[in-house]
Amino acid sequence: MINDTLFFMLIVGLIISAGMLLLFVWAAKSGQFDDASKMTNGMLFDSVEDLNDAIKKENSVKEAKKSIKKEEE
Repeated sequence: MINDTLFFMLIVGLIISAGMLLLFVWAAKSGQFDDASKMTNGMLFDSVEDLNDAIKKENSVKEAKKSIKKEEE
C-alpha cells in the first residue's frame, strides 16, 4: 500500500516537474522575460503620461537604431 502511494506520488511529481520545465522553456523562447526595463520604468514614472513618454522615447531609440543599421548596409 505504501509502496503504491509513493510510486504514484513520484510519477505525479515527475509529470508536474516536466510540465513546469516545458512551460519555462516555452516562455524563455517566446520572449516572456525580455522586457527587463518594464518594472523599473513603472517605479520611475508615476503617471500614465510619464509612462507614455517613456514608451515614445524607447520607440524612437529603436527606430534610430534601425535607421543606423539600414545606413550601414
